[in-house]
Amino acid sequence: MKRAIFGLTIPAVQTREMTMKLHLTQADGKQLITGYSPDWISINNFVYPQSLVVLPEALLLDWIVNDFADLNQSHFEHLLPHQPEVVLLGTGSTHRFIRPNLIQALTAANIPVECMTTDAACRTYNILMAEGRKVAAALIL
Repeated sequence: MKRAIFGLTIPAVQTREMTMKLHLTQADGKQLITGYSPDWISINNFVYPQSLVVLPEALLLDWIVNDFADLNQSHFEHLLPHQPEVVLLGTGSTHRFIRPNLIQALTAANIPVECMTTDAACRTYNILMAEGRKVAAALIL
């Protein structure tokens, strides 16, 4: 069985599947999270089947993280040039906390990191972005 989501045909998985569609009337040229499932994230109605970082003005597809356990300091140092006010770390389907030594560079730059599930990070990003905040959502699938 296949589903049409945002005009794309996506095969259904035989396991329990959860898909979330997010709504906001306008993105005004910003990066908006328009949907999420455990297998993909949709930014401005384009589906990405990988972990990524989304900021209002940029989409970072070179943030290669396959699993929470893969995170290292360089993943967070990669965010410093963008100078976000806050980083939302979407930890997948399970809420986990990051070890403080991994985010030393962000802490030294006074950039807080909030850990939450990826679906919660998607929703929170859209709210903060709509408020005009310079937020970064680092999302692990």
